[in-house]
Amino acid sequence: MMNKHCVILGASGEIGSAIAIDLAKYGYTLTLHYNNNKEAIEKLINQLPNETVLQIIQSDLSYQTGIEAFINQMSIMPTHLVFASGQAYYGLLQDTSIEMMDHLYHIHAKAVWMITKACLPSMVREGYGNIGVISSIWGETGASCEVIYSSVKGAQNSFVKALAQEVARSNIRINAVSPGFIDTKMNQQLTSEEKNAVINEIPANRAGKPEEVAALVTFLFDEKSAYVNGENIKISGAW
Repeated sequence: MMNKHCVILGASGEIGSAIAIDLAKYGYTLTLHYNNNKEAIEKLINQLPNETVLQIIQSDLSYQTGIEAFINQMSIMPTHLVFASGQAYYGLLQDTSIEMMDHLYHIHAKAVWMITKACLPSMVREGYGNIGVISSIWGETGASCEVIYSSVKGAQNSFVKALAQEVARSNIRINAVSPGFIDTKMNQQLTSEEKNAVINEIPANRAGKPEEVAALVTFLFDEKSAYVNGENIKISGAW
């Protein structure tokens, strides 16, 4: 049986934590990444079986130096890789600072490119690998007042499609999961009235749960989905 080791970027967020908990149930060992929320990582570790977490890495992926620092700290090359780091920004494009544009670009695009590039040689050598990218429905449809966020999520989706064609012959899969409205802290800036207005637009009539996103990632990492490659799967309650 293959030893399955997964590096989870953004493991301190609700979706990243849920993915870690779900993968641990299936015997994965983990490398957990976080930026600021060390408390969330400590809480997560207490929810995982002993000897599940082999490494914890702190780095700020909104800067290239932070991305490079993460790569340099990785002591175990993964068989599986999850990009769950994210930063939302709400505002008109004309009011968006260049600094914020750069932050979103590095977190959602360049970090994905650079870290995948660093991990691919090992995956190719082993003849096996699986990569999951947590994207967003806005990467496909776009969203007013989230132009840069939508743009970098669109970049993730294109990356998934293109890389899958490049590495499929090496038995490496990469897929994107695009959540709709998920009940996480990323949506805390919304008032209860605004949240209810969004939920009223969703045919399922509720917000999604981080655990539901995690279950989809776990399925995509399973051999039952071995022919699924280069896809962007929405999890949005038909929104």
